[in-house]
Amino acid sequence: MAAAEKDLQVLVKERDPRAQFLLGLYVYGNPDSKMFDLNKAVPLLLDASERGYIPAMIPLAGAYAEGKGVPKSLFESYKWLAIADRWNSANAAGLLEQVGRELKPDELEKAKAAAMAFTFKTK
Repeated sequence: MAAAEKDLQVLVKERDPRAQFLLGLYVYGNPDSKMFDLNKAVPLLLDASERGYIPAMIPLAGAYAEGKGVPKSLFESYKWLAIADRWNSANAAGLLEQVGRELKPDELEKAKAAAMAFTFKTK
């Protein structure tokens, strides 16, 4: 893991979303890793997601749903799942339905609207 972290850091500094995803999920986000640190993992997943890297959205949504590395927010979880689902992420639909059942109707509508209005960052 240390070698992976070192190698990926070069690409992370360039904000490569694939490197952010790999480092965030497998090195810092894996409880079996000696380098497990959700405070490092979630910002990498968030940045990759905000710039359109779809695979990062599912673990980011999970972090929000569980409040791990970020304050718990079913609204944010649903928003990221809805964005991932709109871009055809294979795993998003079932999770989207599950999180949606936990939101109040008005929160659900706001989360749907936030997902539809979201635009990816270009920088």
